[in-house]
Amino acid sequence: MPPHNDGHNHDHEHTQADDTNASLGTSLRPQVDFSAVRCLNESRQNAGRDILKFYEDRRSRTPSLLSQEDPDEDPELLLIVPFTEAVAIKSLSILSFAGLNADDGPANTSPPRTCRVYVNRPNIDFETARDLEPAVTLDLAHPSHQLDEDHTEGCTLDYYLRPAGRFQQVSEIALYFCDNFDMPDGAGGASNMDDTDEDRVQTEISYVGFKGQGTNVKRKAVKAVYETQGMPKDHKTPGNEYLGKQGL
Repeated sequence: MPPHNDGHNHDHEHTQADDTNASLGTSLRPQVDFSAVRCLNESRQNAGRDILKFYEDRRSRTPSLLSQEDPDEDPELLLIVPFTEAVAIKSLSILSFAGLNADDGPANTSPPRTCRVYVNRPNIDFETARDLEPAVTLDLAHPSHQLDEDHTEGCTLDYYLRPAGRFQQVSEIALYFCDNFDMPDGAGGASNMDDTDEDRVQTEISYVGFKGQGTNVKRKAVKAVYETQGMPKDHKTPGNEYLGKQGL
């Protein structure tokens, strides 16, 4: 079974940590391949890319990522982030200001509650993410737990990605936000909401960031490694194929 960071037992820092915190690594934003970032079910094109902000802009409430505005559909989001080189990811930061009664931004949105993380899964989509076992499942803290002592600004919450071995040599990471805090327990993409009469509220995310180390191994080289792992069907010889057809 994949690890599951439950409730408030997950590892995070309620401090405005420096971006070069040794225990978390450095920002991996320079390694993000922005031209290839995509997000499924986003309400605005490239909104998923836009929330991969500079670290110093992480508390900015705009731009934000919103799921499609459809009260009959689950407000799930699938953010797929490729890197220009293989990276080792130590921590993931997710911020949302939804539900804090801010004067700016959409009035009826909700922060994500669960994030399922997938590593090096090409061509992943919602159907795959719903059925596939993730590398880790994160139970996210509500934005009210991200406020500083004056309850005015959001702090950075860093979720450690463990076991660390699953997050080495990462060429692409996918974050599946399957539900939000406005939905009933157990609803959303994690199961379904078909049996409820409640309308779905849009999921809103303001910032996603990664910390770790680069490896200087270009992504194409990583892909080449995958391609050299041949399948058994690739090792058939003409003689074996002939004998098989003759029933020998």
